[in-house]
Amino acid sequence: MSTTARTVKKDKDVAKKHIHYPFWFGGSASCFAACVTHPLDLVKVRLQTQSHEGPKKNMMQMFSHVARDDGIGGLYRGLSASLLRQLTYSTTRFGVYEKQKEYFTTGTTQPSFLTLVGMASTSGFLGGVAGNPADVLNVRMQHDAALPKAERRNYKHAIDGLIRMTREEGAKSLWKGVWPNSMRAVLMTASQLASYDGFKRIILAHTSLTDNLTTHFTASLAAGFVATTICSPVDVIKTRIMSSTENKSIGVLLRDIYRAEGLGWMFRGWVPSFIRLGPHTIATFIFLEQHKKIYRSLKGVDS
Repeated sequence: MSTTARTVKKDKDVAKKHIHYPFWFGGSASCFAACVTHPLDLVKVRLQTQSHEGPKKNMMQMFSHVARDDGIGGLYRGLSASLLRQLTYSTTRFGVYEKQKEYFTTGTTQPSFLTLVGMASTSGFLGGVAGNPADVLNVRMQHDAALPKAERRNYKHAIDGLIRMTREEGAKSLWKGVWPNSMRAVLMTASQLASYDGFKRIILAHTSLTDNLTTHFTASLAAGFVATTICSPVDVIKTRIMSSTENKSIGVLLRDIYRAEGLGWMFRGWVPSFIRLGPHTIATFIFLEQHKKIYRSLKGVDS
């Protein structure tokens, strides 16, 4: 039996024909994952935006600092914005990507890896644009407690933040950092979704594993590592722009960061980013695969 034939035989999404999953599955799975990993995301933002003056806190020190100053609830500051972001950003990128995969999959012929990267890049860009307002809010609400009291925005929740941003700063503020954010979304989706499908195919083709939880965990862990490394520089830039109270161009911001921190800025917060993105990627794809499994079962097409 050929490698392709073995892969198709073990891949339930390919083996079962005419399965059209709901568009919102990716957003729903990402929301579940966000509830699990939000404290890690908050600490990552705090590490990326801490002042370069004075001693730097490591990940555990930042965890302790947030928990001591803001309580355990402080680790979930901005959760409503995070969920809104997943409902817009992840629903769009996963939904568009899955629909493209359905369109380009004919019978047992699957899209090539390069085609998957192209599809993921397109869906990532659209997701980045759709999710930008919620992403700005997410960064601001997570970073708020780190600001001096006089500079804090004190948004009550995501909807309050959207309304106040529009009233106080104009609708333009909702699209602050949209280009670096969209570029990050392109890199994130291409490196995360396409690499997950790629790793999953390799595992199904070259090991005895089937389309089960072990395969999903292994492929998503590898995808999380790839995504963290590729997205780290853009993630730092995006966070700095969205949390800033100044209107600097990307060029000026890069110059200032490089002068103050050298090339090390590109991977500032990489460890907490991976510790956050790894579990988030694993949880997202496991929840997504479970969504699909339940859906196939309800439709009577699961083996």
